[in-house]
Amino acid sequence: MIITRSPLRISLGGGGTDLPSYYRHHGGFLIAAAIDKYVYITLHRTFVSDLIIKYSKMERVSEVDAIEHPIIREAFKMLDVPAPALELSSMADIPAGTGLGSSGSFTTALLKALHAHKKHLVHPHELAEQACHIELDLLGEPIGKQDQYIAAFGGITCFEFLRDGSVKAWPLKISEETLFNLEENLLLFFTGYSRSASKILKEQDDKSKTNDQAMTDNLHFIKDLGFQNQRALEKGDLHEFGRLMNVHWEHKKQRSQGMSNPKIDEWYDCALKNGAAGGKLIGAGGGGFLMFYAEDKARLRHAMRELGLKEARFRFDFEGTGVVIHG
Repeated sequence: MIITRSPLRISLGGGGTDLPSYYRHHGGFLIAAAIDKYVYITLHRTFVSDLIIKYSKMERVSEVDAIEHPIIREAFKMLDVPAPALELSSMADIPAGTGLGSSGSFTTALLKALHAHKKHLVHPHELAEQACHIELDLLGEPIGKQDQYIAAFGGITCFEFLRDGSVKAWPLKISEETLFNLEENLLLFFTGYSRSASKILKEQDDKSKTNDQAMTDNLHFIKDLGFQNQRALEKGDLHEFGRLMNVHWEHKKQRSQGMSNPKIDEWYDCALKNGAAGGKLIGAGGGGFLMFYAEDKARLRHAMRELGLKEARFRFDFEGTGVVIHG
């Protein structure tokens, strides 16, 4: 029995500049944090000849090419894992389509399980690149590299996406006091909406590919905000970080009409009137989780609870994708 887990993530600045359609021309930069909400993969040998796969549906196949789930199929093919006599299942603390990078976390956890099955050691950088190759290159998803990388590395990490496709990663130089305050004062609330990130990101991707000036200028601004976020966090100026989140959200909404809706805007405005210094919708937009930085947490929690929003409490994860059990 092998069990792996991969953390979900929140973006702390620069999100959106990790799409190849942008960084291949201009270079990208962002800060992301892994959180203690996970995608789990279990893999074990069986005494039947087929491969049994359980996720939101169940598959039973005799060969890898017959697997319907595209990420699972391509991962088995990439690592040359034969199908028979295995059972694979996935679980998650938070459902897909909610903006916390679950697809990238799923792919890295899956690859980690298959590497463990083959008794391979794999560096987080290699794991992230393999996951990106499956999702971006083989399956052609119009997404970025952030989710796979932060899931593999964990922690609060800065990523630079170079024009040649390579990625540099280093931990944010944040003091322990700032780290604890940041963890205490960031709050996540579920909007109740789930959506397909690729549908929303496709609009950004298409516009970037056609050199749409408004989209390019928007992403330039967001990348600069990412560097400002880095400076604020490393200085311990969390109120400035909260203010920058608000600026980020105002510009993020301009990238797509599907980014927000009147109900999300109403919740967001209410939060700013009830203790939040700033906030944004996590992920591609259109639903998922609202994240706020608030020093008056009790007031904000009460206001959001009155609106019917459910909080997801979290801590940061500093382990990244790993093997939980290998028995």
